[in-house]
Parts: sequence; C-alpha cells; structure tokens
Amino acid sequence: MRYLPLTGDDRQAMLATIGAAAVDDLFCDVPESARLTEALNLPDHQGEIAVTRHMQALADRNVTAGDGPFFLGAGAYRHHVPASVQHLIQRGEFLTAYTPYQPEISQGTLQYLFEFQTQVARLTGMAVANASMYDGSTGCGEAVLMARRITKRKKAVLSGNLHPHYADVIETMTRFTDDHILRLPPVPQSGEDIAALIDQETSCVVVQNPDFFGHLIDLEPIAQAAHTAGALLIAVVTEVVSLGAVRSPGEMGADIVVGEGQSIGNALNFGGPYLGLFATRDRYVRQMPGRLCGQTVDAEGHRGFVLTLSTREQHIRREKATSNICTNSGLCSLAFTIHMALLGEAGLRRLAMLNHENAVALADAIDGIDGVEVLNSAFFNEFTCRVSNAAAVVERLAGQGIIAGVPASRFYSGLDDLLVLAATELNSDEDIDALASALQEAVQ
Repeated sequence: MRYLPLTGDDRQAMLATIGAAAVDDLFCDVPESARLTEALNLPDHQGEIAVTRHMQALADRNVTAGDGPFFLGAGAYRHHVPASVQHLIQRGEFLTAYTPYQPEISQGTLQYLFEFQTQVARLTGMAVANASMYDGSTGCGEAVLMARRITKRKKAVLSGNLHPHYADVIETMTRFTDDHILRLPPVPQSGEDIAALIDQETSCVVVQNPDFFGHLIDLEPIAQAAHTAGALLIAVVTEVVSLGAVRSPGEMGADIVVGEGQSIGNALNFGGPYLGLFATRDRYVRQMPGRLCGQTVDAEGHRGFVLTLSTREQHIRREKATSNICTNSGLCSLAFTIHMALLGEAGLRRLAMLNHENAVALADAIDGIDGVEVLNSAFFNEFTCRVSNAAAVVERLAGQGIIAGVPASRFYSGLDDLLVLAATELNSDEDIDALASALQEAVQ
C-alpha cells in the first residue's frame, strides 16, 4: 500500500460517483484495436539495486554523442556547453518553478527572459522576440497560424527543403482548420524556385536557412516576391550558431523568424527538452504567440521587469488568444541566455567560424573519395553528400563507433543515396580522419 494508497472500496466509491460500473468503462472511447488483450511481456518487480543494474546494462548498449566521432545534425547539434552554464542555472534568483504572474517575486525570472528576448531579437535581426516556445517546430506551426491572422489568408507554401519534422508539425496544427498547406518536394541540390508559387491567396512562405540539406539561401528575392503578393516570409533557423556567420533573416526581409535554440547552452539530451525561438517585426507584436517580458520602473524609480504582453488563453478569453501554448521552455532559455552572455558577439562569431572551418575540413576530406560526392557549393556546418546506400554505410560505421550523419532516406523515400553530415567545434582532426578512412573503406 506504500505507493497505491487507495483501497478497493475507495475505487468503487469513485466509480459510483461518476456513474461507471468498472475501471474499463473509463476507456470506452479507446478503439478495441488499440487496446491490449494480454499483459505486456515485462519482468516481475525487483529490488532497487537489481533494477538499477538492469537499467545500466541497457544504457551501456547505447552509443552516446561523446563516445566517438559524431557527425549527426539534421536539426539537433552537439556543441560544447560550458560548466559555468550548468552552475549558474541553479541559482535561486533565476531557477524557480513560479510562473511570473506576480512580478514582485519573479524579478530574476522576468529579467533573464527580458535578456533572452533581447538576444534573440539581435540574433535574428528582428525588432521583438517572445519568451520562447516549446521548440523550433511548434514555433514554426505557430508562425503559420500568426501569418493567417495577419493576412486573413489561408494558403501556406512550405519549402521542400524545410525540415520535414517542422512541415509535419505545421500540417498537424492546421489539420482541423481550413488552411491549405502547399508542401513542396525536396530539392537536395538546391535551385528551388519557391517564389514562383506565391500568389494572391498566399498567407506565408516558409523557408529554412541553412536548409535541411545544408544549402545557404538568399532570402531577399523570396521576401520581395512574398511582399509584392501581400504575403509574409517565415524564416526558419534550426542551427542558431549559424547566425554568428550568416546574414540574419531580418536583414534579408523576413517578417517572422522561428528557430531551434538548442545549440546554445543546451545539450542534445536524447531529443529534448529543447527551446523554440520566435521573433517578428514591431507591427506584428500583438499577433505574436506566447509571452513578452518588458522593462519598467517601480514607484521609487528603480528598474523592474514585468509581463508586458501575454496573449495566451491563460491570460485572456480563449477566443482572443493568439496561442494555446501554456508555458515556455524556461530552464532551456535560461541556459541559452547564460551561454550567450558568456560568449558575447565576438565569442559567437568565433564559435561560428570554428564550426564552418571544421565542416569545410570534413567536406574536403571526403569529397576526394571515389564513390562520395559533396553536393553543396556553400554551407555553414552541415552539408549533404551522395554515397550509394547511405543507410547501410551509416550502420556499418556505427558498428565501428563512428556516428556518420543522417541518411536522407530516414525522412524521404527515394533519396537512398544521400547522407547529411554536420561538424561542430567538438569534432577534432582525428574524428574527421577516422570518418574519412572508414567511409573510404565502406564504399569500396
């Protein structure tokens, strides 16, 4: 009874109160085909020590990002997170579970969110940023909904080289609306003419830079075409470190910028939690989802911080809310803010150049291998190469302790010969040599 304090009589009393005859009645809306017909094949209960040993044995079967040469990217990147970040995020004036509705007891939380917004606005080249979203993909979906509210149109054009998970989330979030989502096919060798598909019915065009295959995109012609047609340009950045070297989306005419902030201050964490970035132009601020923290002065003239805009359903009537996202990624945004403050502008630019230099060294090392062709003419820290049966090559190299990128076939059918690789500041010359040597052997 230590963990299950309710008795059988307690359960019957609760069932009687809600008019259910048995616990199974609570699952009547779950289709029979989705229900288990027999117990799961799981071991009986064991003591804590035995369970710990068993779980450790399972964990030891994994190859983690730090166990060997690692070249995975495709939206989540392995970067160095300074130990000082992990220390500072635990300070009591910042780390709190209290939602900042009462500013007098939430000044630390509000201040770092204000600093975070400032950093994101500066990075993206936009006027205003919110206090974060769940992750880049949900931020992207919210941006499409925001564009619909602004333009009063219902057609969104998605670049074929937008990360497929982001496109999937957009389709999911608009599944029960009458939005028309035009999702273009992938173009691995770049050259997509998305501007030609923008018409008077288009609310927005969604373009990723660098794109899924690592190509760098000039957003200006697309922005001009969108604005001529009365549509908005939504720019997506999945590798935020790139903004230390690549022109910001705001400089190139984007109206809304969304992205994934995991690369700054946040480890891979086996897939999450991550951090959504969202920024836009001043004139659209009241249509921006989530929270916006602002700076003010108190009755004595001292600087203070408050929630300036909170157009979420928690704060206002549901029909007037801009979003149903009910929280932000506070701890992840705090880590982002601390890491970015430690880097500064010069540090970010140097980090970006280290990433690019390592990626160039990687491309040079494998492009000369017979059977391997690098497709990109320009890239930041990620690029695509052509290699026969990429998935089999990745599996073979994984057996040697080398995580050699992401086969495009994991996302797209018919692209079996494409491999997407990423290099960051954590890849050494020895890592690159090991991958090149193993890849040469694998393609012979």
